[in-house]
Amino acid sequence: MPEQVSELEKNLGMEVYATQTRGIGGVIRFFLEDFVVEEQLLDGSIAKTSISAVTTLVEPPHPEAWRKYLVCVLVKRGWDTILAGRRIAQQLGIDFRDIHMAGIKDTRAITAQHISLKNVGWKDLEKVRLEGVMLQPVGYSHRPVSPHILLGNHFHITIRNIQLSKTETEERIRETWKELQTLGGFPNFFGHQRFGTVRPITHKVGRALVKKNLEKAALTFLAEPSPFEHEDAREARRRLMEEKDFSKALEFFPKRLKYERLMLKHLAKRPSDFAGAFRKLPAQLRRLFVQAYQSYLFNRFLSRRMRLGISLNEPQIGDFVVRMDKFGLPTPKHETASSSNIDAVKEEVRKGRACVALPLVGYVQELSRGKQGESEEEILEEEHVRREDFRIPFLKEISLKGRLRVCLASLKDFTFDQPREDSVNFSKLMVRLRFMLIRGCYATVVLREFMKPRDIVAAGF
Repeated sequence: MPEQVSELEKNLGMEVYATQTRGIGGVIRFFLEDFVVEEQLLDGSIAKTSISAVTTLVEPPHPEAWRKYLVCVLVKRGWDTILAGRRIAQQLGIDFRDIHMAGIKDTRAITAQHISLKNVGWKDLEKVRLEGVMLQPVGYSHRPVSPHILLGNHFHITIRNIQLSKTETEERIRETWKELQTLGGFPNFFGHQRFGTVRPITHKVGRALVKKNLEKAALTFLAEPSPFEHEDAREARRRLMEEKDFSKALEFFPKRLKYERLMLKHLAKRPSDFAGAFRKLPAQLRRLFVQAYQSYLFNRFLSRRMRLGISLNEPQIGDFVVRMDKFGLPTPKHETASSSNIDAVKEEVRKGRACVALPLVGYVQELSRGKQGESEEEILEEEHVRREDFRIPFLKEISLKGRLRVCLASLKDFTFDQPREDSVNFSKLMVRLRFMLIRGCYATVVLREFMKPRDIVAAGF
């Protein structure tokens, strides 16, 4: 009998598992070193976490003519990507907008990624002195680093506190891997960190913004408490929700809640200017709210399809099908499966040249047709939201046109070590998994299939 999905995951739109196996349980991120992420670019370059703290910098290869972007490997330990970038910009004396990255990496992890710094020389890196942050110059470029040059990420993940025998642990991992191979991949859900697990409210803020309720959006972000966060933050939020006094809240809101305090400082002066308060946040974070709601809807679309027993790797009439490039990445090229092309489209998917895709809702992107389209329309009706609502006039920069996302993702280079005694949890086991995912895919979505966590917060998600 398949294991039940936790209520918290259901609230994120992940309502089902793809595999019927029993999970191994356990905990991830017991130590930061248990969750390692190394980025790979299309040209094969891999950012390694093994660089040492920078003491003596070596000049990277220099082209004949000066190029204005210095490309570096950024290794961070337990840092939010945006906050790390802002602190690096401060110490270099440059605008944060002059730092470019290919992707946002996990905070509770050790991660390595490529970044580019505009008009910065390699010797300037000696100014960067941040605990848990290392920069290593690797070369110069005419162009900034961008998501377009990112292939994906390699993950090295240790699961601890497993309460099974070595044989049972290994058997369950192999059985789950076999099921995923048969399926052809794993459901391409947006993972837990898209929404937050300790405080999963990002998509709720986005929903309020889409519905044009700025005050509710602001209060959800600032004042909706979570039972899983620290007591002082929980109490500060409860008090703000009760008193609605933004100026007073600055006196008791914890200093570490930097983004909340940015909004509170604005609202203390202009209590009704919620749009202005949101603009005090980094642009990436502002967009993330609406993107998270878009992601939540996608997760619901995908869960509903799986519940209805509709194939993820065989297109049905009315499905969108996107073309894949030589790297296995989805392209903008797509078509809709119809009675006239269904056989040809199925053959393209079977050969790996195309994939079934679902819509990320936006004011331009259309919904699917056929049975899939019917279920998408039902979900939007349940949410009381329309595609046109993703055009947000008071914060135009966070409006979303929408696009397509493949519903099944590949799990590449999967291996695991033999389970062994957990060095920090007496009489329990630990096991190390390794795999590679293309950009836009989430390691926690893979891990949930192997672990089947009953409590995703306690499990470290």
